[in-house]
Amino acid sequence: MAGSTNSIIYLSQGLAARGHLVYIGCRRESLLYRTLESSQVRLIPMTFKNKWDLKAIRKIVDIVKENNIQVINAQSSRDRYLSIFARWFYRLQVLLIHTRRQVPLSAGGKLHSWFYQRGTDKIVLISNGLKKIFLQKGYSEKHLHIIHNGTPSERYQQVDLNEVEKIRMQLGLTRNDIIIGSVARPKNQSQIIATLPLLDAKIRFLMVGVEPGHYDEEAKHFGVANRVIYAGTVNRDQVLNYYKLMHINILASTMDGFGLALVEAMALNVPVIATDYAGIRDVVIDEVNGLLFSDGDIEGLATQIKRLLQNENLRKKLIFNGRKTALEDFSIEKTVSNYETFFTELMAE
Repeated sequence: MAGSTNSIIYLSQGLAARGHLVYIGCRRESLLYRTLESSQVRLIPMTFKNKWDLKAIRKIVDIVKENNIQVINAQSSRDRYLSIFARWFYRLQVLLIHTRRQVPLSAGGKLHSWFYQRGTDKIVLISNGLKKIFLQKGYSEKHLHIIHNGTPSERYQQVDLNEVEKIRMQLGLTRNDIIIGSVARPKNQSQIIATLPLLDAKIRFLMVGVEPGHYDEEAKHFGVANRVIYAGTVNRDQVLNYYKLMHINILASTMDGFGLALVEAMALNVPVIATDYAGIRDVVIDEVNGLLFSDGDIEGLATQIKRLLQNENLRKKLIFNGRKTALEDFSIEKTVSNYETFFTELMAE
């Protein structure tokens, strides 16, 4: 379910399909490893215990030398640190790129920004909104490069309408229920719960990716416990079916650098509402392919939900433009081409 994991899967498979040798070092038990086991991507079991894991640093060095790796593209906190140390401690001749996919928790401060910029050749950000935040934190614009995420269009052919109906029955939903939904791990869904008292009593809220009970206190506080439905953690091959239960998909997050769940919903003709924040603005253009609301503005969110449910012309417009956005602007083919060009030009420099 994690958008960042899916993005890495799509990118690595796309580059491998074009004939590039792609190696991924990750935990054998991870979703990343399990998903790519039967692909063209070459997997190396690795564990990054902490930011100072000398064994992992040495393994990075050995892998680079043994496989003549030209580019390291580190994706998360520990491997960002360890890849820099590997290059510094062992004078490793390799291009080092960091990809940042979320609003940073640890990118601020002069020491952090110096370390990440001094230790890398470039930092890839997945949205203009994310770039603005990094610039505010003191990063050099020349060191930052934007490449948006993308999704493969063939993925959306996996939707099984018979399975959708099975899920509807399992969750105790009927065709008369009006479902607003969220596909994400816990990311401020309490804001959506808070809107329910302001909406028609027929409207129910479905959370996909949140374990049962997580928001029970909030639901009880607002007297809407009977209108909140948990789907729990869902297999990535099944998750698309859940979108088809929704009349609206909502992302109330203030941590997303992009918002892949918004693109998935758009591709499946589900209109979207999202927080007017950071990289989400790269995906959702207000009143064009979706609706935005200000973080914490519960009445504003409720108003946007009502508009989408009551204004059929607006709904049709957002669905049409949303699908075009998902399949044309944020295709995985475009993302892979951008990375391919970016890596090639860096190597030439």
